[in-house]
Amino acid sequence: MTYTALNLVVLVLAGVFALVAHRLVNRRTSDARGRVGRVRRPRLVAGAITLAVMLVLTVVFDSIIVGVGLVAYDPARISGVLVGRAPIEDLAYTVGAVLVLPAVWRLLGTGGPRRGSGARR
Repeated sequence: MTYTALNLVVLVLAGVFALVAHRLVNRRTSDARGRVGRVRRPRLVAGAITLAVMLVLTVVFDSIIVGVGLVAYDPARISGVLVGRAPIEDLAYTVGAVLVLPAVWRLLGTGGPRRGSGARR
């Protein structure tokens, strides 16, 4: 199996998980509030900024790791597209993490105190 095929599986699973989690949380919040929950712009902006920062960090550190010879890739199993010194396939894990971790956070209901909940800091 090529790294590209493996990473496509990772991305599809992460995307499906994030979508299912989003729908479950929205169903839970719509039942509690009597209205349908929706993704708000600040959450999308925060996700986009997080993704951008994480992709830059991944490119920098993966390039260092490959550059010093700590990790080597079989050229027959990568697409050949490099970002820095690392194959583009390495970015799939970062994208997957940025999709999955917030979804898990929301599913667990650990988003912290909400406005108007009476909780104090």
